[in-house]
Amino acid sequence: MLYDVSHRTRFRYASPVRFTRCNLRLEPVAWDGQQLEGHMLEVTPRASLAEMRPGGYLANIVRLVVEQAASEVVIESRFRMAVDRVAPEVLDTDPGAAEVAAAARMSRDLSPIGPANYLAESPLIAIEPEISAWAAADIRPDRGIVAIGYALARRIHDEFRYDGAATLADTPPIEAFRARHGVCQDFAQIMIAALRGHGLPAAYVSGYLRTIPPAGQPRLVGADATHAWVMLWCGPERGWLGFDPTNACAMAGDHIVTAIGRDYADVSPIDGIFMGTGAQKIDVAVDVEPVSA
Repeated sequence: MLYDVSHRTRFRYASPVRFTRCNLRLEPVAWDGQQLEGHMLEVTPRASLAEMRPGGYLANIVRLVVEQAASEVVIESRFRMAVDRVAPEVLDTDPGAAEVAAAARMSRDLSPIGPANYLAESPLIAIEPEISAWAAADIRPDRGIVAIGYALARRIHDEFRYDGAATLADTPPIEAFRARHGVCQDFAQIMIAALRGHGLPAAYVSGYLRTIPPAGQPRLVGADATHAWVMLWCGPERGWLGFDPTNACAMAGDHIVTAIGRDYADVSPIDGIFMGTGAQKIDVAVDVEPVSA
């Protein structure tokens, strides 16, 4: 499938700010099953952009600086992406959880996607005994690792309620877990905490998901949003596979990977600072448009 994706972020300030600096993680990374066919970035007012540089994790980072007074800053990212990916099958030969955990501990891969980087707690995702105990029934030592990914994704989908007003970006996973509600970020972080609590490497994915309108209804341009899901390292043979607990499915042809890190702080599409007084308001519009199959 070929997609045209636009991601428009508008910062509006209560009074003009003197200086704005942001880190942008808007150009998708290279990943199996997807091929970037061009990326454009537009900023208003005029801004200086540093050359793209890799981050400590898998993200393309551009530094943006606006050095003139501004009442608003608009950042628009547009790209075309070809996605050719199918959901992974559960195989009889899949390694068990204990085998994968041992292989991850022994790994000497120091790259941004080395499994050992994703075993420990991270700034936004603590390993919680309560979540680990809840997940124990699905993460048995001898159970195949891909089956575990599917089981946890389905269980979170079935037991938790999606509520866009229930949590904030910095809500700890344990709070969303106890309340049994949240958004895609919360569900991804709960699944990651569960997997890491059993010694399994799990990473946070920021990206996009094609949404399909109800039958007979038009697709709403700009109504999509960024999405979050989980990468689970399934051993040296199967590698990293994606699982989406919000939708109880695996990463496939409707998912576009933008960045991969330990948690949201490593991969947030935009973060930064501004110098000024008063509040700011942020409006985000994302559109994922299928161009052809």
